[in-house]
Amino acid sequence: MTMESALEAPGGKYAGSPTGFRRLTPGLLKVDRAAESFTGLPDGVTMHGQLLAAFKAAAPRLGLSPRLVHAVDWLFRFTMAQDWGRGGRPIVWPSASVQQEALGLSESRVKMLNRAMIEAGLITMKDSPNGKRYGKRDARGNIVEAYGFDLSPIAARHAEFLRLAAEAKAERIEMGRLRRRATIARNGITQILETAAEYSFAGEEWPTLRRETRDLSQALRKVERPEEMTLGVESLERRQRSARERLELLLSKVESEAQESVIPSPLGPENRPHQYTYKSGLNPEQDTVIALKESSRAGGEAVALQSTPTGRGAPETGRVLKLAPDELVKLAPKLKSYLRNPDPAWPDVVEAAAFLRSDLGVSKSLWGEACLAMGRERAAIAIAIVSTKDPAHFRTTAGGYFHGMVTKAKAGHLNLDRTLWGMRKANEPRQAAKAGRGPDGGGRSAARPRSWT
Repeated sequence: MTMESALEAPGGKYAGSPTGFRRLTPGLLKVDRAAESFTGLPDGVTMHGQLLAAFKAAAPRLGLSPRLVHAVDWLFRFTMAQDWGRGGRPIVWPSASVQQEALGLSESRVKMLNRAMIEAGLITMKDSPNGKRYGKRDARGNIVEAYGFDLSPIAARHAEFLRLAAEAKAERIEMGRLRRRATIARNGITQILETAAEYSFAGEEWPTLRRETRDLSQALRKVERPEEMTLGVESLERRQRSARERLELLLSKVESEAQESVIPSPLGPENRPHQYTYKSGLNPEQDTVIALKESSRAGGEAVALQSTPTGRGAPETGRVLKLAPDELVKLAPKLKSYLRNPDPAWPDVVEAAAFLRSDLGVSKSLWGEACLAMGRERAAIAIAIVSTKDPAHFRTTAGGYFHGMVTKAKAGHLNLDRTLWGMRKANEPRQAAKAGRGPDGGGRSAARPRSWT
């Protein structure tokens, strides 16, 4: 078809079958204008490899696919340094079959990729009269004639690429900073949730916090823009602050409860952690040992524990806080169901208390801290005291109440003697009733039970 036959005479409109000429799209016209302004490498650029590096750094900011970036990189391999000099033109002419084989694409996919590079303003096409790609170089390697891919638009956009690359780098730095903030907030919330579980704080707020934190963290992994990331991080941090305020309020109640329930000791050193004076013939409950180790690893208060091989007799008849094991069982009946021996010694009581603490909601690690801070017998006495309290007595939980006692013990302010004295006084009428006489109906004085000595 001739040019004349391809046009209608009256209006000059296109008629007949297509000629095969490349369509002049707005993208192609724009990139052609950029190519026409090429006069060599931009200022500050000494080699064409710098142009490619700037383009690759800006590609993510431009939203270009890795396949398109690879295609531009591949075309650059056919250029020579002199093609980018003043008076030159970086045109390359690999055949369609070579391009298909090198990129691993079909003919239609390669055509789509070439159109995408044009529309992205990266290349333009210099077509030959017959539509074929070819070129010639002289003996010095300079291009004499060439038809194919014109890469000069990349040189024209070098300043733009540098700016976009700098923005992309700043964005990566900001995203890294935001992700670190998200990690800190998430870890802080996890610490709060673990503490709440340690104290057995009830309420739907804690499961809700855990669920919302998990969902937010998963969503943030997919965020790529700092603006969206900032919103998510600030949401996590708000939850952390709110949860921390709630936890501090509950812990202050636990501390206040401990201060009201335990009278400071006037004896001072008597209630500090003591040393063991017996060597048990039994194998104490395993979780007591584990808890001691866990507490030590967690930075618990270090206490020197000594074991004196005094035999079985000493623990059976020995007293702790002027208290015999059998009397403690009478004062705290819940211990009895955990005893293996009907005539318990202190090792039996400690073992029973290690089981009882689980029912009271006291964790292994807190039990270990108590054993280190008070000594195992006193820790068992403290657990026994907690077991006698009505659930309504606690402002938070039995575990929180026990934690307050441990805190007092570490400070040297825990006085169990006064609490035991009160328990004896409360138990005395019941014992007298069982014996068939009133509290002042003769016999031993109610004011000084024999077990006090």
